[in-house]
Amino acid sequence: MSAGSGDVSDVTIVGGGPTGLFAAFYAGLRGMRVRIIDSLELLGGQLTTLYPDKIIYDVAGFPAILAKTLVAELIRQMTAYGPTVVLGEQVLRLTRREDGFLLLDTDRGGHPSRSVVIAAGAGAFAPKRLPGVHLDGYEGRGVSYFVRDLADWRGRRVLIIGGGDSAVDWSLNLLRVTEDITTIHRAADFRAHEDSVAKLRASPVRLLTFHELKAVHGRDRVEAATIYDSRTREEKFLEVDEVLISIGFSTSLGPIREWGLNLDKNGIVVTSRMETSMAGVFAAGDVASYPGKLKLIVTGFGEAATAVNHAKAFIDPASKSFPGHSSALVPKQRKEVADGGR
Repeated sequence: MSAGSGDVSDVTIVGGGPTGLFAAFYAGLRGMRVRIIDSLELLGGQLTTLYPDKIIYDVAGFPAILAKTLVAELIRQMTAYGPTVVLGEQVLRLTRREDGFLLLDTDRGGHPSRSVVIAAGAGAFAPKRLPGVHLDGYEGRGVSYFVRDLADWRGRRVLIIGGGDSAVDWSLNLLRVTEDITTIHRAADFRAHEDSVAKLRASPVRLLTFHELKAVHGRDRVEAATIYDSRTREEKFLEVDEVLISIGFSTSLGPIREWGLNLDKNGIVVTSRMETSMAGVFAAGDVASYPGKLKLIVTGFGEAATAVNHAKAFIDPASKSFPGHSSALVPKQRKEVADGGR
């Protein structure tokens, strides 16, 4: 799937993560001509690049689903409407042309559009490092910040550091393949879903609160780690093969900061319609900011539908922002796809 940069889209979606993929599907459902742009070479955002084998528990209709499976299903859902997909291009500027169309300039060309939905997640991201711990030479050789392939962790002895959702989820997910897991957290309470924390406490994972990493040891790669109790300063020496540091990511909006949109410290400020301060430009997912915001995949799905419906009304004032129920929207050929061609 590729783009012709001169074609005018009804809506251009910036970001190919789960929110962007669902926005592309919903725009197709509304009969819009869709383009989706992502700076990565693969669709799926963080689900694809950081944790494809992570199990996700909070998507409606799926008690548990692998991140890569969710992405595959979102792509299948989206491609039924034939969107134009542009990968490996970073949007650098967003301006309005004299003819009224919005123009998204990337590092490879320009893409005109009648409306835009920004679904760029939290922007560019980089893993947070542990302050004061010398890890030079071990990153990529036993020290990791995310799990790309479960097969690489099979039979390994693992130390996981962190107290948020990712650390708790990986502690549970890696039980499927690892030999032994120790999870340490510097506090007593976890910043994760209560159900996941309860499962962690009841699991075979060796859980040590009020513990931090002091050092890692090894010759060519990690062979052991020293941890310590932050209350007593007592140290423990652990033989481990892998150290997974899961304490979050630092994010940056990058070029989006220069687009002239109203921003706050959490992202792009939007109204209840997901409108930004620029006419015809909407935002959804982690990048969108408003009071009471929850940064969840399921929240992003709802915001994507809201943004797209109001983008439709923006480019076609005669249409309704509320489209009715999907069963009344889906054209005959799309129903045939859903019915497996019967």
